[in-house]
Amino acid sequence: MKFTHDVIVIGGGAAGLTAAGGCALFGLDVALIEGNKMGGECLNNGCVPSKAIITAAKRAQEAREEKRYGVQLSPPKVEWAGVHKHIHDAIAHIEPHDSKETFEEMGCEVIMGHAAITGRQTVEVGGRTLKAPRIVIATGSGPFVPPIDGLDTTPYLTNENLFELTEQPEHLVIIGGGVIGMEMAQSFRRLGSEVTVIEPGKPMGRDDRESVQVVVDVMTEEGVRFVKGKAAKVEGTEGQITVHTDGGESVSGSHLLIAVGRKARVTGYGLEELGMELGRNGIKVDDRRRTSVKGIYAIGDCREGPRLTHVSGYEGSNVALEIVTGIPTKVDWKALPWCTYTEPEVAQIGMTEEEAREKHGDKVTVIKEGFDHNERAIAEDSTKGHLKVILKGKKVLGASICGKNAGELLLPFTQSITGKSNTFAMGSAIISYPTRSEITKAAAFSAWEPTVFGSLPKKYAGFVAKMRKAFN
Repeated sequence: MKFTHDVIVIGGGAAGLTAAGGCALFGLDVALIEGNKMGGECLNNGCVPSKAIITAAKRAQEAREEKRYGVQLSPPKVEWAGVHKHIHDAIAHIEPHDSKETFEEMGCEVIMGHAAITGRQTVEVGGRTLKAPRIVIATGSGPFVPPIDGLDTTPYLTNENLFELTEQPEHLVIIGGGVIGMEMAQSFRRLGSEVTVIEPGKPMGRDDRESVQVVVDVMTEEGVRFVKGKAAKVEGTEGQITVHTDGGESVSGSHLLIAVGRKARVTGYGLEELGMELGRNGIKVDDRRRTSVKGIYAIGDCREGPRLTHVSGYEGSNVALEIVTGIPTKVDWKALPWCTYTEPEVAQIGMTEEEAREKHGDKVTVIKEGFDHNERAIAEDSTKGHLKVILKGKKVLGASICGKNAGELLLPFTQSITGKSNTFAMGSAIISYPTRSEITKAAAFSAWEPTVFGSLPKKYAGFVAKMRKAFN
């Protein structure tokens, strides 16, 4: 069978869209397959709706503080129908960016349907057999549902149906104190729901402990209740659900949200039949995102590794560049940023203080500056939080920031850690999504776009594609 395409991309989320769009812009013949909704988790039930509800919650909290700076506000009256509309308006507004039509205009053949990899170079979808010298798997992840006694007979929410609620929960019980759990806990509390978070360990366990404690203290003051323990059993019906912890405490609420992590989507695509090596939670890949099967890559949440939207985009760009040019591109996590959009925000890049001390011991120096000495923060009356810079000698190993718009302050540290400072470096940096500093990356990349996607690179990409078809 002759090749039908230069590359087949399975998955229309952040990773797959970046990889497919990048290859198509270079003039390659791309098949992009999506079995559900274009835009994937981030657009439909992840980053976008969660940030929309956070915005509504902030509005309510501002009004709740009544009189500030000489301005009198009325106590908030939350209309859940309006909150629900705001969430889905945000999705609808961004949806065209990730649409089938947009990627068809880029040059992709977009196929809606479930893909099955039937060989090292073949994929079946909708009764068709496609063949390409390169395949990219970007099937994403779904919410991990733990094996809790009684959960299979008790109604519960995950991020996949949380934003479909048409009535506000009276009391939301959240199992899990990670990013999703903490962001939603504060948001629903600010909107007027009672909220209890059940977490066996430390909330936001991968972040700087001092930064997380600031957020926990703020959320506790706002009325979020934290229960330390592991959910051992759940029971109840819609509107009346009880969680029993291994510490003997029981918590009852109207709704239950499971937010204990993500599970890679790797079943049903023919991977095991193909002999592809799978890890504990995702496809095993090397630094170039190559799987154990020659010619097949895995990027984004479906592979083992960090699960963040901007990481998916970064990997999609890397793989597209490698496929187009034939030049190996390895991932580099030493300047990996992320941000939790509580208020105050908690942002991190590179190593935390704890990680740095574990690796480098007494050679680590930490410089800490509080926002209570920052004049803009004082003028805005938002002085909670701090900036910590983690150093080994004069080399920046990481930065931990807690405060208003902390995620927007990460970009300079990306440049410091990587030792890069020109516009090309800014355009290729990993930037936490979504932040205002993304506009800096976009502007820097725009300066290089005519060169990167010019006639000469397209000719070279076409030459590489022809050579690959000839020798595969």
